[in-house]
Amino acid sequence: MKIISTNIAQPTTFFWNGKEETTGIYKKPIDQPIYLTRNDVAQDEVTDRLHHGGFYKACYMFSSEQYPYWKNLYPDLDWNWGMFGENLTVAGFDERKVFLGDVFKVGNAVVQVSQYREPCYKLGHRFGDQKMLKQFIELGFAGTYLSILEEGYVAVNDEFSLVERLKTSISVADLFRLAHTKEKDQDHLKIAAVSKAIPVKKRSLFSSYLK
Repeated sequence: MKIISTNIAQPTTFFWNGKEETTGIYKKPIDQPIYLTRNDVAQDEVTDRLHHGGFYKACYMFSSEQYPYWKNLYPDLDWNWGMFGENLTVAGFDERKVFLGDVFKVGNAVVQVSQYREPCYKLGHRFGDQKMLKQFIELGFAGTYLSILEEGYVAVNDEFSLVERLKTSISVADLFRLAHTKEKDQDHLKIAAVSKAIPVKKRSLFSSYLK
């Protein structure tokens, strides 16, 4: 896997249900490295700290290979990297082959694959169509959040080197599916319910679905 774009956002305001809101989802590529801290990406807008940022959502990465599918669905958008609100657009990132808890060295940082994306209306707003959220969930390739185990700079062309993989885990794609489908795989639930790569609240949620 290799970084092909580093993206950050300035605060952007929009109206939703008659109320002005601020968001950091409108990320754009920058031509310099970005610094990954334990709670966020330096100089990147994180407005809603309740749902974004923090140790388990410090950085969001998304696969460049998913872009053609969405460009075909929404050809009239002004396309560029960062369209999904990702800090890192990554080539060669296959959610079926990257696993919850994986630890990677990338640039000067050490990162861990953490929790899944929970798409909200702000992503739909960026795409100009709220039905996009259902399409996003149904497709099942939503990227992943990263925890930052060692802070550092990352830049375009930096490659991910696998440092550690758990003996028992589930893929990023399986974790996303587990969170968003009604029929939940019991074996996957058992893994997610005890994974220290996701916050206690999410572990408890998965535990509640165990039979």
